[in-house]
Amino acid sequence: MQTLEEKIIETKKIRNKTLVSFLFFFLFIASCVAAWQWLHRQPEDNGTPRPLRAVLNTNEKIFMSLFANNHLARSYPIKDAVPRVRVNGDAGMGDNFDAANWKLQLIRNIGDTQYISIDEIKALPKTEIIFDFKCIEGWSQVTHWAGVKFTDFVKQYKLDAQSQMKFVGLNTPDKEYYVGIDTKSILHPQTILCYEMNGKPLPMNQGFPLRLIIPVKYGVKNIKRIGSIFFSNERPPDYWYERGYDYYGGL
Repeated sequence: MQTLEEKIIETKKIRNKTLVSFLFFFLFIASCVAAWQWLHRQPEDNGTPRPLRAVLNTNEKIFMSLFANNHLARSYPIKDAVPRVRVNGDAGMGDNFDAANWKLQLIRNIGDTQYISIDEIKALPKTEIIFDFKCIEGWSQVTHWAGVKFTDFVKQYKLDAQSQMKFVGLNTPDKEYYVGIDTKSILHPQTILCYEMNGKPLPMNQGFPLRLIIPVKYGVKNIKRIGSIFFSNERPPDYWYERGYDYYGGL
């Protein structure tokens, strides 16, 4: 049995350890608050404090260095595809869209634009994909899409020179939504210019008549209702990048 003196010593040790633990806890909290306040005093770069943007840019370089065309998103049997596909955002999907007169604007170079109808796109080889569509909001769904491989589109319209550029830009007809995608990703074998969902034409809220499906990217890069496509060696504007997200958007 412990003597009274030993019990007193043991109690003091426990008290001292508790005080030290609380001290370190409060110092940690104070450091976190100070770091948070410092971070929000820094200049912003496209909606994000510069130190955080530097981290995002570093992550992007790492992911781009690891990218490979033979890394495919998992494919699923058609029975796993959901019948009701969730809509991930409505920017660029205004009601003033003239579907009857829509044509895809393929901007080969400045002053050289080709107008392509949906029937011309549908005349190209059809590809179907069933994959787990992932949204930055945290949800995912196994979804079924069909359209034309972007690589087949490049081949059909003789875009070899353009596809050597670093980026591809895509905009909705009203220019309210726009994405920039690294060319390596958009040339991935699973990327399609999509005109069907669950075996039927795209619904209006899913980007009728043409949207992008790019399984190696989060949903924000899967632009709906494509109005124009162009190529560039400079980063094209990107809707969510300007609002604080990373540019790469890869999985």
